[in-house]
Amino acid sequence: MLHHVEIYVSDLEASHVFWSGILAKIGYEEAGRWSDGFTLRRDDDAYLTFVQVADKYRALRYHRCGVGLNHLAFRVESRALVDELLAYCRANGIATLYDETYPFANGGHDYYALYVEDPDRMKVEFVAAD
Repeated sequence: MLHHVEIYVSDLEASHVFWSGILAKIGYEEAGRWSDGFTLRRDDDAYLTFVQVADKYRALRYHRCGVGLNHLAFRVESRALVDELLAYCRANGIATLYDETYPFANGGHDYYALYVEDPDRMKVEFVAAD
């Protein structure tokens, strides 16, 4: 079982606004905050820690199509919650992906999901369990 994920970010405050806001919609809460980072946790799930990247590494930009992490996917309880997350993103200026095929970007009609980008352009997916 996954214990935690640690993600280095280019702008800690922008990442805090994005991640704490959107993950609060699916039950995550801030479990810790310090000058260079914060942690979000939900029940017994793996927790997520976000850390401000050191200046000497800031020029190394992330791209989800390069080597490394492509995206994080979160299972949510219903299609209605996926739709609520989309409304939240639109109201808060969060970049959404694959709008032309929402909510079936994977094709078919059994995989109901929303794809968004965090401030560093990491893809984040929310997929309905039902």
